[in-house]
Amino acid sequence: MYYKEKPENTDWQHPDIIEAVRRALVEDIGSGDLTTNLCVPDNAKGSGIFLAREPMIVTGVDLLPILYDGEDIEVLFSDGTPIEADVVFARVSGSIRRLLELERTTLNFLQRLCGIAVTTRKFVKAVEGTGCVILDTRKTTPGLRRLEKLATRVGGAWNHRFGLFDAVLIKNNHIAAAGGVQQAVEKAKKQNELPIEIEVRNLTELDEALDAGASHLMLDNFTPELVHQAMRKVTCDVKIEVSGGITAENVREYADAGPDFISIGAITHSAPATDISFRLT
Repeated sequence: MYYKEKPENTDWQHPDIIEAVRRALVEDIGSGDLTTNLCVPDNAKGSGIFLAREPMIVTGVDLLPILYDGEDIEVLFSDGTPIEADVVFARVSGSIRRLLELERTTLNFLQRLCGIAVTTRKFVKAVEGTGCVILDTRKTTPGLRRLEKLATRVGGAWNHRFGLFDAVLIKNNHIAAAGGVQQAVEKAKKQNELPIEIEVRNLTELDEALDAGASHLMLDNFTPELVHQAMRKVTCDVKIEVSGGITAENVREYADAGPDFISIGAITHSAPATDISFRLT
């Protein structure tokens, strides 16, 4: 369910990413950039720079050759590199019309992805030395999940399940629909050989999940003290994930309680965009 090394089919050239870029360009450019086509000669050539306006972690520069297909790209810092404000991290040269019509879409991608990486890195740094791993979630922008999960990896997190199809995670609504923790786990085991993770909301449900043979437990909206109590109930063969109510201010306290993982939706759904500008030179 969890992986550290780069998983297959999550590279920047994945068809899902190519399609996301294509849709974004169609959305913005449509039948053509009216202003640029009126103001800029069609044979004008030039260069532009991508400039960090605040400290950031470079993320998504592998998208530049996809966006600027046919133009000259120079990447000065690779993904994962921390840089300070006022640092140029990439250059592009070619048709000025092309550079201008791609400006907004490119910045939208870079600002979003860099913001996710920066936010993720804050949480990763906060739990350093505890042995606890930060996980992302499915709380991503529709259509951009693969990109946003790549950005969390740049920030130092591990990916949780990609979608509903690649892991078993029994949550409270599944438990309610199945008739209880025991019933949900038993039904899942009969038709599945993957590890089963189950979300529990209190220590009673935790005991039921352990009795049912769950190998992964998600402690949902537990306090740090309740996490300590839960850890005393489990063996080394059971993985513990904590989720819900985690902030940059309390994540260290949760990590010190001893879970294997902390999953945080905020690293994708609430990451502020990084301030980046594009300038013709």
